[in-house]
Amino acid sequence: MDDAPERYSIFTGGILMNFKPIGFLKVACLIGAAALFPNLVQAQDAKVKTAMELLESKANKLGPPKINGTDTVAGKQVPAIYFGSTKMNNNFDLVDEVVKEAQGTATIFVKNGEEYVRVATNVKKDDGTRAVGTILDPKGKAIESIKKDEPFYGEADILGKPFITGYKPIRDASKNVIGIYYVGYMK
Repeated sequence: MDDAPERYSIFTGGILMNFKPIGFLKVACLIGAAALFPNLVQAQDAKVKTAMELLESKANKLGPPKINGTDTVAGKQVPAIYFGSTKMNNNFDLVDEVVKEAQGTATIFVKNGEEYVRVATNVKKDDGTRAVGTILDPKGKAIESIKKDEPFYGEADILGKPFITGYKPIRDASKNVIGIYYVGYMK
């Protein structure tokens, strides 16, 4: 009795190829995954960009962004960010509307010194409450782009969980960055 593993041969393009069935299946799965994965990433990216456009559009319909005074968010004194006459601090209508239409998560951050604080969000903490008052990771990829006055699209860790995200600066009438728009989908 022969204990050698079964082998198959294929003659293609003048080359004789020998392989084991399990090796062939592994290769086929890897090729299939590689072919599908870029489409999955592209689909997620398109979803993020569409959600970002929706968030910006709905915010702009309220009016131009501005800072007017301060407000308490989760026990912290932070600048009060408005779109037109609608204060965003502790107001979840805008972010909830976006998520109702596009799913995922949405946030409005306000700039508070060197930090960006979540003032309107449906990102949840581990206890299930909204993550208002929490800050954007000061060592994360997104903040690097925002500091360069550029948007960030890509994977980011949000309160310990991986998300496919989009972050864009919110600018006032003088073009100063006063906050950040955020949308994302858990990976």
